[in-house]
Amino acid sequence: MSKLYVVPTPIGNLGDMTNRAVETLKACDLILAEDTRHTQKLLNHFNIKTKMISYHKFNEKQRSEELIHKLLNEEINAALVTDAGTPCISDPGYELVRAVREKGIEVIGLTGASALTTALSISGIETYEFAFYGFLPRKKSELDLALKRVLKNPVKTFVFYESPKRILNLVENIKFHMPNSILCVCKELTKLHEKTFYGNVDDVLEQLNKHDEVEKGEYVIVGYNNDYHEQEISSYKVGIHGILFDKLIKNEYSLKEAVNEAAEDGIASKNEAYKASLEIKKVIEKLR
Repeated sequence: MSKLYVVPTPIGNLGDMTNRAVETLKACDLILAEDTRHTQKLLNHFNIKTKMISYHKFNEKQRSEELIHKLLNEEINAALVTDAGTPCISDPGYELVRAVREKGIEVIGLTGASALTTALSISGIETYEFAFYGFLPRKKSELDLALKRVLKNPVKTFVFYESPKRILNLVENIKFHMPNSILCVCKELTKLHEKTFYGNVDDVLEQLNKHDEVEKGEYVIVGYNNDYHEQEISSYKVGIHGILFDKLIKNEYSLKEAVNEAAEDGIASKNEAYKASLEIKKVIEKLR
């Protein structure tokens, strides 16, 4: 039976490549890579000879169809990799995984490098729940809307990815919308010139402006939104039960649909909405 393996690769330090990842890539019949030239260097380093083809956002549909045909008609195993880190996290791949799953083909994930989890682990910022936004829009008006959405989200820990040329602009905009936020800005994680900038947004902006090579390397920003006041959160917690009831009755939603829409609308975090739905479920069961 054919399988698709989702294989993380190092985000900078080749020592982070796991033995299982190397063995899997060697054992597979085909590797799908975001940039074959970039991945070829990795394969050469670990003496991996497996055939490789490109899989990126511009050929996702075509490649997905080709691969599914192979997996269904040939006894092969394929591996999906990205340029760095875990595939499908702000990188191409989820459409392929979804299509493969819908055809009943087994998908197996490996643990490994991820800029997202690495940054969270060293941030010193609360990580019990967090909202990951990937790369925010470049256009000023769209960036403002995105940051307003972050500001309104009751999940207070947020994570962004950003390129070196836009990092100062992003932190300046964070300061405008969330002036009391705490940030840990991580640069070049796991690489030789890894550096972090931590503190309130004013301090971090000052540190970045003083950094000679601020416009080099890739960034992950972990932040905690202190501008979403506790009073506001409490009012959402009080009102979430009524909002869910309204969605159940007016829209004829299931509890699951009501919870999902409340979370998408930023009315409450998914955890809060889910807890409220359990309490509503108990009430409904008692009335039956």
